[in-house]
Amino acid sequence: MDVLSLARRALETGPLCDPCLGRLVADRSFGLTNRDRGNGLRTALALADDDDFEAGEDCWVCEGACERFDWWAKQAASAVRGYQFESYQIGTRVPPLIEENDRLLREDVGLDPEAGELLKSEYNREVGKRFGQETGTEVDFGRPDVLVLCDLATDEVEVQVNSAFVYGRYRKLERNIPQTEWPCRECNGTGINRDEECSGCDGTGYRYDESVEQLSVPPVLEAMNGEAGTFHGAGREDVDAKMVGTGRPFVIEIDEPRKRDVDTDALEAEINEFADGKVEVEGLRLATHEMVERVKEHDASKTYRMDVDFDTAVKAEEFEAALDALDGATIEQDTPQRVSHRRAAKTRIREVYDISGELERETTATIEVHGEGGLYVKELVSSDEGRTEPSLAGELGVGAEVTALDVLRVEGEDEPFVKPEYVRE
Repeated sequence: MDVLSLARRALETGPLCDPCLGRLVADRSFGLTNRDRGNGLRTALALADDDDFEAGEDCWVCEGACERFDWWAKQAASAVRGYQFESYQIGTRVPPLIEENDRLLREDVGLDPEAGELLKSEYNREVGKRFGQETGTEVDFGRPDVLVLCDLATDEVEVQVNSAFVYGRYRKLERNIPQTEWPCRECNGTGINRDEECSGCDGTGYRYDESVEQLSVPPVLEAMNGEAGTFHGAGREDVDAKMVGTGRPFVIEIDEPRKRDVDTDALEAEINEFADGKVEVEGLRLATHEMVERVKEHDASKTYRMDVDFDTAVKAEEFEAALDALDGATIEQDTPQRVSHRRAAKTRIREVYDISGELERETTATIEVHGEGGLYVKELVSSDEGRTEPSLAGELGVGAEVTALDVLRVEGEDEPFVKPEYVRE
């Protein structure tokens, strides 16, 4: 069917506005708005015959909705006032009756239900263009800073503000600080146990008073003026271990931020002052949401330094021979007893890339290990009652225990993280 015959048939169904008429042939021309298409068809029909096809005052399809693009754009711009953002996406909730009218028009003129363009798509585009001009921002069909939903049935605007992200590396300079908040198991984090103050946490609700999360998130939350913050780390060290050297990658996610463009150098200084020497961060930069997944999937090798105590005296040559046996060895580790309550029972195969050490006294030593990600280094020393093979204790034939553990390096540095899709300029 030629477009003029299609237009004539459509206009015979009842009063139509130009956008509703133009949407029927939106897939047959480019570079025009649907209002331009509809007006052009109406003009062509008037020139072709004597029929009067003036634009209907009360369009039976959209019921006047297509005359409100400007109004909706201003409502949307007002709804996001107070939020700093660079990108947006507009969505539209069309009443079922108007959607049905849109479908019936296509049926009446013999078109496929998906032909041309749907009202929802036109609304998203036309309101979106105007919203972008109102706010000086760009549309993003992936993950925009804000998503605005226009409800045509209620005349209400709903706003979804997507999270903002800050990437960096942290060092934990004191022991007995977990990476994230650790709720008390006895009271499930409530601080109350059997209607009394929980004795396990002295009513705080936490097993530990502080965490890397609690020492780093608050300054970011305040700077971005958000609703809540979440800490994401590239793995985690044991509570009793320090994280020193080059530090561990992390991302702080801020929910519903009102400010996104923060000075990361100043923020880095604020976090370090707030953490009071217990935690340090460096390399702070704004990041994209893809950074969270990248950090969580980062199965990097790690280098550890350990202080070790032996049950009985060890000779220097025996110590060196044991290290030689473990250097480059493939290790089989059943899930350690100390983490069996939260890790699946399985046998893990991990590599020791390099190991060296110094026997300080007959019963103490310092050891440095570079191992594959997921290697349980405490058990590499102790054997965990034979659950790790081979082990330092097994090679020496004496009991061995790690008394202090420091993580020196999470290998890979920043290279995997600074690609354009992960960093926000």
